[in-house]
Amino acid sequence: MKTRSILLGAFLLFTFVLTAQEPNAPAFGKGLFNLVGKDSSFTMKIGARMQLLAISEGQDDSDGFFSNNETNFLVRRARLKFDGYAYSPKLRYKIELGLSNRDMSGGSEYTRNTPRYIMDAVIMWNFYENFELWFGQTKLPGNIERVISSGNLQQVDRSLVNSRFNIDRDMGVQLRHHFNVSDTFVIREKLAFSQGEGRNVTDGNEGGFQYTGRVELLPLGEFKSDGDYSGADLVREPTPKLFLAFTYDSNVDAVRTRSNLGSYMITDTGLYATTTNTIFADLMFKYRGFSLMGEYSKRDAADPIAKNSDGSETGNVVWIGDGINLQGGYLFPNNWELSGRFTQIELDEAITGRSPETQYTFGVSKYIVGHKLKVQSDLSYLSIENGDNEVMFRLQVDMHF
Repeated sequence: MKTRSILLGAFLLFTFVLTAQEPNAPAFGKGLFNLVGKDSSFTMKIGARMQLLAISEGQDDSDGFFSNNETNFLVRRARLKFDGYAYSPKLRYKIELGLSNRDMSGGSEYTRNTPRYIMDAVIMWNFYENFELWFGQTKLPGNIERVISSGNLQQVDRSLVNSRFNIDRDMGVQLRHHFNVSDTFVIREKLAFSQGEGRNVTDGNEGGFQYTGRVELLPLGEFKSDGDYSGADLVREPTPKLFLAFTYDSNVDAVRTRSNLGSYMITDTGLYATTTNTIFADLMFKYRGFSLMGEYSKRDAADPIAKNSDGSETGNVVWIGDGINLQGGYLFPNNWELSGRFTQIELDEAITGRSPETQYTFGVSKYIVGHKLKVQSDLSYLSIENGDNEVMFRLQVDMHF
């Protein structure tokens, strides 16, 4: 019933928009409609995208290479996006809805056991010179790989470093600012104060609050077309461009196993809370079709083992440890790209029970209309210390309107 109501609401919105004024249909990849109010008091770009994925996984064990194979086909992502400005170009907004099963999954009693449709719902106010105030639910200023849109990735999906350590989306307030040190040297600062329990939480704040600070350095000038927040060097930067950044995040009295993600740590008296700290250091370099991205992440916690009131362990723990991800690629003149990735994860085995992991990934991409229409494939080999190694092949088609 809820899904039917949402779809009906979306249909009525489109009907209202189309009858309100003549739509200006843009070129492919620039949105479905680009609407401008008659008095220019608002704009709205409406877009949609989907990622269709085929994945095959198996084990490299004593039974033979690629044994116990499993193959799956799925709609990895399906999104509706609305963005523009209201009243003034200095007051922007973004709404993004996730409609695939993977987008909506993860409901719990803290989200009233409902699907999690809302990805982003945020207002961005440029209130003074280079200062912007953001309010709403959106991505926290964490590692570069997470902040890059899933539709603009260089390979089929993000790395294990991101899945183990990222701080994802949350509801709160962000202050953003940038300034020029010289004609080319740009510095950006980003601060966030958020609830600390992830997206779509509706029933109170169970822990403390989350505090995030990030500094980004661009010593060689800004990338073309926001290339520092996009995988692959699609614009083929004519001069070298470098991006360096550092993030520190503290989730005070966090109640989930991965800061604002993962399982809630339930005890005999309620939720277990411990302060969880995460740091990220990352870089991006691009020049004439060559791109390089690097990330380092580390997480610790004041007391990572959840305990009941009598001191017994509940079985839930904070995923503490560190990881590194190195990724690079070269885009040929015909818009085919070869890329490679090296990822190493070392969670604290004594605490988490998880062995060190090393993954090697080789990718091939064909950009038909940039990131708006592309076909990507990759092959990964995951080495697990004292465990069965894994092989994974993926093929994905990505289409954005």
